[in-house]
Amino acid sequence: MNNWYANLNKPPLTPPNWVFSPAWIVLYISIAVAIFLYYRSPNKRGVALTSALLGLHLATNFVWSYLFFGLRSPTLALADILVLDVTLVLLIPRFWRARPLAGALLIPYLAWVLFATYLNFGILVLN
Repeated sequence: MNNWYANLNKPPLTPPNWVFSPAWIVLYISIAVAIFLYYRSPNKRGVALTSALLGLHLATNFVWSYLFFGLRSPTLALADILVLDVTLVLLIPRFWRARPLAGALLIPYLAWVLFATYLNFGILVLN
């Protein structure tokens, strides 16, 4: 985290900075396993659309940090994370139909991303 972030007004429930790294490590492992399980499943359908959604989702995940911390733009980051939210909501049932465990592994990630959306919005409003 940087000084800019440290000086922002933050919404209630903002966790301490040390929580973010371990949370993301666990989530990225879960995401990787879910993707692996999806692509190994013989039950998957609509692979091209799912792959496109996944690509967009992963790109928005990657870009969010740059928008928020690099450009210091909670507004752009919020627009990005809303796309992240929507693509994840669309991906979970696709993964679930292919392999329920693959979909289930994304549910904690969805909870975290929705929480991050709340934090991003809160920072935007409070600053």
